[in-house]
Amino acid sequence: MTILITGATGFIGRHLCAHFTARQTPVLALMRNPGGLPGLRARINELGGNGDYLAAIHGDLDAPDLAVESSALPDLQAIVHLGARFAWRLPNKAARRTNVAGSLAVTRLARRLDCRLVFISGFMLENSRHLSRIGVTGQDPALINWQRVYRLTGAYEGSKLEAAIAVRHELQDYENWVEVQPATVAGHSVSGDLDPSQPLYALIDNLARGRLALSPGGPAHWLPLIPVDTLAAMIARATLDPSPPRRLLALDEATPNLRPMLTLVAKALERRPPSGHIPIPLLFLLLRVPGVARFANTYPEALHFIQPDRFDLGGADEFLDRVGVAKPPIRQAIDASVGHYLRENGAPSPGLGRR
Repeated sequence: MTILITGATGFIGRHLCAHFTARQTPVLALMRNPGGLPGLRARINELGGNGDYLAAIHGDLDAPDLAVESSALPDLQAIVHLGARFAWRLPNKAARRTNVAGSLAVTRLARRLDCRLVFISGFMLENSRHLSRIGVTGQDPALINWQRVYRLTGAYEGSKLEAAIAVRHELQDYENWVEVQPATVAGHSVSGDLDPSQPLYALIDNLARGRLALSPGGPAHWLPLIPVDTLAAMIARATLDPSPPRRLLALDEATPNLRPMLTLVAKALERRPPSGHIPIPLLFLLLRVPGVARFANTYPEALHFIQPDRFDLGGADEFLDRVGVAKPPIRQAIDASVGHYLRENGAPSPGLGRR
């Protein structure tokens, strides 16, 4: 049976399509422009997949009912919902339309088809201190002041949090679903393939161009990572396993704290590492000065993901052990990501703008 994937053209989506099709699992990509299928197939083949097992159907997360006729779909084993609108400083209305209303439309489609839904949210949904601080408490979306949440977090994170709470509420009486909660995505642990849209790529680029003299936060702050190939394997197992956990936190607890990680990256780039720390609240205020965020290629919203809290991975690691997914050494994935950056960009001169 076929797996329907939203967001198949995105960074994680491409690697997930490659993972499934390499194992001859048919994939149907929901695409606003199915005419782009040949290009997607070619990219999937480059990543080690088999484009012959990839097809496309027109659909749009911004359209009512996704602009999809259920009767036009083949028998589906599952829907993997990766699609989302991502950018810093998104307008609230656009973020909610795609990330909240679109996610609910995907959820209702899975219910109508009575197939498994694998919903991709984010690791900050397991950070209870952060959720309490911004007012995301309880599981009824109608009782949360989302206007305040969006004001505190920005539209991207706010809409992803709202989508997760709304989808959980929608699925209260439905059993066949899994929520996968990825950390910040690192490049492929072997090839290093890392899309320029990814936050880790921006960190590497900032170091390469001399924009990170100080490490955000304090000695305990970190930016949890998960290699994209490990994440794709986790999502695939959650899609096909007969009894996956309800929530699956995709995070490598061996990720170094932020300053040591930036030091590793700087060494590989032959750049000077951060010489100390800058408190998050101070950096947040500096980035709100007009023009500073653009010059620094860092936006206040991104700082929410750099925090000192640790997570309980017991259930996730037990599942990975059972299904045979091993996490590669996270330093290997970091080194591979930097290697990919250098192959794509050379060694850019400090202070120059991004290509």
